[in-house]
Amino acid sequence: MNFFERQDKARRQTRFLVFLFALAVLAIILAVNVLALTLFGAHAATSGAPAGEAWRANFGMIAATTLITGAVIGLASAWRTLQLRGGGGEVARQLGGSLVEPDTRDPLRRRLHNVVEEMAIASGIPVPEVYVLEHEQGINAFAAGYSTSDAAVAVTRGTLEHLDRDELQGVIAHEFAHIFNGDMRLNIRLIGVLFGILVISIIGRRLLLSARFARDSRNAAPAVFIGLAVVIIGYVGLFFGRWIKAAVSRQREYLADASAVQFTRHPDGIGGALKKIGALHSGSFLTADSEEVGHMLFARGMGYQMFATHPPLEQRIKAIDPSFSPDQFKAIAEQLNRHAQARKAEAEEATRAAAAKPDGDEKRGPGGLPLNPDNLAETIGQPGLNQVFLAAALAAAIPKPLERAAHSDEWSQEVVCYLLLDKDADIREQQLLMIAKALGSDSEAQVRALREAAPELPAQQRLPLMEMAFPAIRRHPPDQLVNLMKLIDDLVHADGRIDVFEYALARLVSSQIEDVLHPSRARSGGSKKLPALADEARVVLSVLAHHGHPDQPDLARAALAVGLGVLFDDVDYPATAEVADWPQALDRALKKLDGLRPLGKEKLIAAMARIVNHDGQIIPAEMELMRVVCGVLHVPLPLLDQDQS
Repeated sequence: MNFFERQDKARRQTRFLVFLFALAVLAIILAVNVLALTLFGAHAATSGAPAGEAWRANFGMIAATTLITGAVIGLASAWRTLQLRGGGGEVARQLGGSLVEPDTRDPLRRRLHNVVEEMAIASGIPVPEVYVLEHEQGINAFAAGYSTSDAAVAVTRGTLEHLDRDELQGVIAHEFAHIFNGDMRLNIRLIGVLFGILVISIIGRRLLLSARFARDSRNAAPAVFIGLAVVIIGYVGLFFGRWIKAAVSRQREYLADASAVQFTRHPDGIGGALKKIGALHSGSFLTADSEEVGHMLFARGMGYQMFATHPPLEQRIKAIDPSFSPDQFKAIAEQLNRHAQARKAEAEEATRAAAAKPDGDEKRGPGGLPLNPDNLAETIGQPGLNQVFLAAALAAAIPKPLERAAHSDEWSQEVVCYLLLDKDADIREQQLLMIAKALGSDSEAQVRALREAAPELPAQQRLPLMEMAFPAIRRHPPDQLVNLMKLIDDLVHADGRIDVFEYALARLVSSQIEDVLHPSRARSGGSKKLPALADEARVVLSVLAHHGHPDQPDLARAALAVGLGVLFDDVDYPATAEVADWPQALDRALKKLDGLRPLGKEKLIAAMARIVNHDGQIIPAEMELMRVVCGVLHVPLPLLDQDQS
């Protein structure tokens, strides 16, 4: 099952879960009505009210109870969901997480940030924010957010102190699998829905508490009865909610484990992490209340639970290492040394740049990133260790002043501006004046300093540098983000024309900022089918074919014909691959194509891969167009390697 099939399945599961949770809410409303009718019936029987009046009163009672109960659940769910509108970082902060700064001197935090950043660049997604739950000594982690642009990855302090780099990489790969599989959005929605169900039991507990302070025991008895009944009703609903959540979560944990092994090509990584959880006294448990986020965690966050959200630990280990025996836990426990990983991380940091150098394979495309159209769908959302090595090489090759600036809140916006500076001195001065007006003279000086530090940046490093800067950019206030998008647009149009890189950077940044500003609106796929958007698909393929062969119109038409043949049965040989005002046309097309079903996006990207690979050569413009199309369509395009199988 590839990325697109998993996304399609996730959408179907989401609809099914919404249906099941709606049934749970209806069950709660029914139970509350039964309770109300029981109490009212007892009162009516003693008051001797006429049957007709009693029926009308009962009907009114049912209507009022249904409306009030439904409103309480709905408003509570909406309120909790609104609290989480900040995305994954909000979830991490509510659990006590502290943000990991890229320039941290803590070797364990630095190792964690490097692993997350390398995996994000390798996977083709924006680099998530990284958090550490400093007061948690168990081994655990989670990924949260509505989309890849507002995602956050959090780990416990125990994870940093007890896992080596391979094991940490396995855990992070597991969390990235949840991001790719469409689990994050569903998980954060579940928090809101479950809170709506839980609020009924909270109300019941408040009624019980108020009854304790009643002066008259006879007056307190009804409150105690009602409170106890409401608590029971609330927990009945929560029981079914947990059951539904656990049934889905367990299967997704197995899938994420398998994906992590495929990502890292190193079963001992995630397998070793799971074994250390079993050997560690604190296991994976959290001291913070993990009831709401239990389904999001790498491993169980609480003790025994009916309908646990994770498969038994030993079963997960044996699925990765069939030779495992629980007797190994004792030996692993004796080897655990929480301080050893800090020493190892320091040594890793000292040798990271040298170890990450590219191998010099001349057959590779720009940045060593060719693609194979035959297995492209299998690599999307499932990158391998080769991509991680390539990402590490790219990150290590970026000049240190640019890397430090990309990781800085004070310099991240300036890094994006630096990437858009024109080679022509006069146009560049106009752009610097725009920067001074929009961001201030200090920002202009910073951009000048970046250019002096690195006048020329290789094409394959430009978009990765932007991705490295995005976590710091997204932390700016919304009004600054909106101003940055406008400034980028002005810088792009400063010379009166738009090249492919300028278009790619501007659209990627604006797409990611839009997802950050409105995370709940981000979608990984819509409901439209490809035939309904045939004209838009032709625009995308035409633009790609033309920029792949800008001075060879015959080759461009031939490549376009190959791409169209992937999408449509009957294809007329195109008269031309050129598109008038291609940036505007591509903008309009991509906006509509983002509403495609996942399987439609798969066919479109396969057609693009055929066009790019048509002449056996890949130029930077083709890779940049592939990257921006996939980014706007919310498809993670990994660093591609022709040697994959």
